[in-house]
Amino acid sequence: MAGVLDSVNQRTQLVGQNRLELLLFRLEGDQLYGINVFKVREVLQCPRLTVMPKCGRVVRGVASIRGTTLPILDLSLATGKSALMDLQNSFAVITEYNNRTLGFLVSSVERIVNLNWEAILPPPKGAGRDHYLTAVTHIDNKLVEIIDVEKVLAEVAPTSEEVSSGVVDADTRAKALSCRVLIVDDSSVARKQITRCLENIGIEVVKLNDGREALNYLKRMADEGKSPAEEFLMMISDIEMPEMDGYTLTTEVRHDPRMHGMHILLHTSLSGVFNQNMVKRAGADDFLAKFQPDDLAARVAERIRQADAN
Repeated sequence: MAGVLDSVNQRTQLVGQNRLELLLFRLEGDQLYGINVFKVREVLQCPRLTVMPKCGRVVRGVASIRGTTLPILDLSLATGKSALMDLQNSFAVITEYNNRTLGFLVSSVERIVNLNWEAILPPPKGAGRDHYLTAVTHIDNKLVEIIDVEKVLAEVAPTSEEVSSGVVDADTRAKALSCRVLIVDDSSVARKQITRCLENIGIEVVKLNDGREALNYLKRMADEGKSPAEEFLMMISDIEMPEMDGYTLTTEVRHDPRMHGMHILLHTSLSGVFNQNMVKRAGADDFLAKFQPDDLAARVAERIRQADAN
């Protein structure tokens, strides 16, 4: 255990070729869960929690960690299960999502595993709509569930999807009506957030669930003699996705001459620890941390102006 806890910060620097590392943990019971190490700052024995009024039942309290006060969310409660009771022997996984640092309370931390994104699969189709999974995988013949943290955060602290007045001018909105944008994201919540933001400024949206599906879609389009760069104003892609991550999707698009000129924005919850150099190396045009509707709308508006000028 000490080895896992001591090494997490160093391991967050991993950026591989369609690979990721998962920190495995448990809530109540034997079910294993995973979280991308790249989003983990550190793992601590559950710190002293101070209960704050009107925080909501999922927030078990706030803790002072390295001079900063952070909310600590009970991940079991947040995903519809019973609250973790043995706080003294629980752990806080300190993470950074969408420019926010917070802790997730878990009952135990197991180990770190290195996997290929191809081994990460979408949730079973029979799981329904109310689950909190973004993907699953198998390790040592055991099912590992990867939680849709964006859904958890959207329910605990909802984010507005409206674009502020003045971010997109009337001329750009008029031109947006003839534009289509391809969205690629495995989180249903993220897809809805981005879609509502773009539809708010008049853009037509095509939504796909992962990098593999997106690449096959674009290849079929190219096989039909169509230019993806002409069909779409841009592609807005997540990075962490089952089967094929956003880096690999970007690289594959750049290696296909039929997709020349495709504008790619990587839209990721990997914020503060995110490696901008990797975005450039993969060939993306830009990246943006999730989810700030005004920032996203401004990037799309700038792209509309660029396309109009060419």
